[in-house]
Amino acid sequence: MNLRWTGNNGTGTSGYRDYSRSHTIARENTPEILCSSDPLFLGDKTKYSPEDLLVGAVSGCHMLWYLHLCADSGIVVVDYRDNAVGIMLEQKDGSGYFSEIILHPTVTVTDESMIEKENALHDKANELCFIAKSCKFKLYYKPVCKVMEENES
Repeated sequence: MNLRWTGNNGTGTSGYRDYSRSHTIARENTPEILCSSDPLFLGDKTKYSPEDLLVGAVSGCHMLWYLHLCADSGIVVVDYRDNAVGIMLEQKDGSGYFSEIILHPTVTVTDESMIEKENALHDKANELCFIAKSCKFKLYYKPVCKVMEENES
């Protein structure tokens, strides 16, 4: 993974407000991800912050394990969406940490008989997720399962 600071406005880090927090993350054969710090720390609100990327990584890893487990269990998922939320606490010295991340996956399956079984797979996905297993904060999930309407395809 390659990170490159792109925020030198001509005077480097001559002062706290004299440089941009912009940077890119990329690796070979992938598009660059445009990043910055959170706007509270002079960042660009149109770019991803490291905190955004961590929440996204937890959400993505959970989803990938969950879909894998559904496929292995014969549960046909046709749509998966998540609105993940990370809760951060700031300390007196300006540092901070995540206290929790809450996933809100909305899963659409093809058959109502799959709902009970599919909900249980979120626990297993959380146990297997590499990212979740690496976090020292609490991870919660509040799944919603829907059945595909006949006119959805």
